[in-house]
Amino acid sequence: MNERTIIIENVDPVAFYGINNSHLQLFKSLYPKLRIAARGQVIKALGSPDDTADFEEKIKKLEAWCERYNKLTDEVIIDIVKGSAPQPENNADHAIIYGVNGKPISARNQNQQKLIKEFQENDLTFALGPAGTGKTYIAIALAVRALKNREARRIILSRPAVEAGEKLGFLPGDMKDKIDPYLQPLYDALEDMLPAAKLKEYMETGVIRIAPLAFMRGRTLNDAIIVLDEAQNTTRHQIKMFLTRLGMNAKMIITGDVTQIDLPRSVQSGLIHALSVLRGVRGIGKVEFDKKDIVRHPLVQRIVEAYEREHEECSEASDTTADNSNDNSAETE
Repeated sequence: MNERTIIIENVDPVAFYGINNSHLQLFKSLYPKLRIAARGQVIKALGSPDDTADFEEKIKKLEAWCERYNKLTDEVIIDIVKGSAPQPENNADHAIIYGVNGKPISARNQNQQKLIKEFQENDLTFALGPAGTGKTYIAIALAVRALKNREARRIILSRPAVEAGEKLGFLPGDMKDKIDPYLQPLYDALEDMLPAAKLKEYMETGVIRIAPLAFMRGRTLNDAIIVLDEAQNTTRHQIKMFLTRLGMNAKMIITGDVTQIDLPRSVQSGLIHALSVLRGVRGIGKVEFDKKDIVRHPLVQRIVEAYEREHEECSEASDTTADNSNDNSAETE
């Protein structure tokens, strides 16, 4: 008799073993000659050397499948154990990753596809455009894919802690409780892409770190995918500090919407300044989304268009007022 110990490292054991250990029971029925026991991330199989070796090989294939597609079904288990090549339920061409419950996450418009291409070809990419275009969501999906493919050892997500036109006042709790409200959109995206237990593990071990921009000073970010969201709310000094954190074997994506700047009027947006300073620098990609790329509720696109019209009308009225003022001044002289 031979005993093999198999460690399940890259998936959530709850998802791997199934509800009420249904997948584990299926393993036992497919390998009736083995005595199989599982606890946490450890599976033990007792039987002949050939049977235990085959069992370990199939478990590793199932682990790789579950890690990639975030889902494991009885049909997939049976196919892999029998040596067949299963197909995912929600197979999608050009999927970046498969999110929770096997949902494929892929580019939904031409500019999202362009962002994927620019990320592959450059170490620093700017993704600019209005709310709802999916620029941050795709950026985080690319970071998760790089982590899963072992192209990076960690993910760093950051945002400037700037309130959107209102003062929240005193926030109770420790430092994490105080900054989490600013970072919640990043958590929301990650929760779509990684099982809860795996995300918790990554957060606790520092594989994924979410921090406000102020915490970035003095760090060198190696072997990482770094995403700065809401970059239009950085100052010139802040974005320069952040950009210079880029380390070896690292990639950075900067997202922002220059029409939604929440800084005081006297402070220039660091994003606008950086785009001007870095124009023409090799190794930097840029993707500009517009209202046609909005992938949220259809009403969001119409809302953005309405605000654009209002802005244009106000600009025209301001120009007309300025022209009349100049004419009156000329007549007075």
